[in-house]
Amino acid sequence: MLQNAALSHYAILTAMLAPAFFLTATAALLASANARLARIIDRARQLLKDLASSEDAEARTLLERRIKVQRRRSMIILRASQMLYVAIACFVATSLLVALDSYFDHVFGPWPTIMAVLGVLSMFGSSLLLASEASMAVRAVNDEMDDAHRNANRRSPLL
Repeated sequence: MLQNAALSHYAILTAMLAPAFFLTATAALLASANARLARIIDRARQLLKDLASSEDAEARTLLERRIKVQRRRSMIILRASQMLYVAIACFVATSLLVALDSYFDHVFGPWPTIMAVLGVLSMFGSSLLLASEASMAVRAVNDEMDDAHRNANRRSPLL
């Protein structure tokens, strides 16, 4: 342990709290990812109901295509969530390693920093996945609007 025990305890606690800022950001991303996954699941369930009740071959093909998009979106969100859980584990490990490293006279070397970097990289990767899924969601909605518009125009001729 360091010479001045009171100062060293505060320094250790301060260093342990730094990963908490990353934990807060990670938790916010994870909450967003979980909400998005819930919406994807709800949409997929509705599409599956529509598919089960549809008799039209063209409509069934369209619904199957939409279900496939929802499946891809859910897998992207799953991977992003897994990366966010890895980030949480890394940030908690960083905090613990900082404390243990100080207590055991710095025997862990670069490991606290390595764990923090791994956590940040996991957050970065998950953010890219979440951005990709958001783009897919917008494309899916635009495709549905285009299809609905085409169907509406097909049914009612211009006056």
